[in-house]
Amino acid sequence: MYITKLSVDGFKNLKKIDFVPHERLNILCGSNAQGKTNLIEAIWLCSGAKSFRNTKDRRMIGDGEEAMSIRLGFRDSVRDQDIVFSASRQNLKEKNVTLNGVKQKAPSKLFGNLNCVIFTPEDLELSKGSPEKRRQFLDLSISQIKNSYSAVVDKYETLVDQRNTLLKNINYGRSSPEELEVWDIQLAQMGAYISLLRYNYTKKLNVYAQRLYDEISEGREKLDISYYSTVFSNLEGRTDYAGDLAGEYLERLKENTEDDLKAGFTQKGIHRDDIVCRINGALAREDASQGQHRSVALILKLAQAYILEEEIHDFPCILLDDVLSELDLSRQKFVISKIHNMQVFITCCDMNIPFDERSHGKMFTIKDGRLKSLNLKSK
Repeated sequence: MYITKLSVDGFKNLKKIDFVPHERLNILCGSNAQGKTNLIEAIWLCSGAKSFRNTKDRRMIGDGEEAMSIRLGFRDSVRDQDIVFSASRQNLKEKNVTLNGVKQKAPSKLFGNLNCVIFTPEDLELSKGSPEKRRQFLDLSISQIKNSYSAVVDKYETLVDQRNTLLKNINYGRSSPEELEVWDIQLAQMGAYISLLRYNYTKKLNVYAQRLYDEISEGREKLDISYYSTVFSNLEGRTDYAGDLAGEYLERLKENTEDDLKAGFTQKGIHRDDIVCRINGALAREDASQGQHRSVALILKLAQAYILEEEIHDFPCILLDDVLSELDLSRQKFVISKIHNMQVFITCCDMNIPFDERSHGKMFTIKDGRLKSLNLKSK
């Protein structure tokens, strides 16, 4: 899978950008605040995912602009496709999103068409960061494979918020404990389903991650990744999420009702789960070095790309936003060696990219939101 054309105008500071990317390597070079990451973000939005920078609707349109538009063409293993993502300042909530000329109800409906994996400097904190970041990574990865999954996660999070409000109202005497049951039943059904998908994805993630980490550590260390559930003690071999698993989830919620009332929030559930990483048996989040944390983070993202390729039978597009500059040379070369057969977009502040095949790609400079192609030999 690769992007064949990209036009962006009015998105943040980007102005009248119109270019044909190389099928493999695309280097976007420029000083800070010139628009490099904005261009990566424009591509990412066309994948159906939310902004990795949490950009609010009002900030999508550049200062002094009345509208923004992103037009992207891409080719997968079957055919050429086209995506349009646009919005006007007059009606920011109503984004115009089309796939092959067909209007989509929401940007998320683009999921499963243009498949991308993004690496950002923040992702380098994935191993030692908060459990919430790892849950988000897991949920996004699963959503790219199973398009309906993200809607279930969103609904679950809404239900948890409503249950937490109810817990507080019960404590204040404004509601009765019996009202919890209707929320608990829904949470149990969705939570069991999400738990099972997360567990199975993590198992597959571990297979790829162990292999990759063995390579990056030159066989000196072993990485093991597992899913930690606050509800289930064992999910191996279980499949009945609508029956036994939902029942067990419901039972756990009921058992913790008294503690939840005291705390004022729901203490157990998929919103409190985590991915556990161990290096040579030791918990990475407690004992790993900075270099090990970075290696684990890189491995998780690379494994995400490989699993996506396995599921869709096509390599995703890789977006590297100012990541290589954060890595030492050996890790730079490792990442590059694992994505050489995929289309890659790299942002950087200088041209010192350790690609032997750099001349077989394209290099662009970005200044004040405008793109300029450099005269490099392309394949």
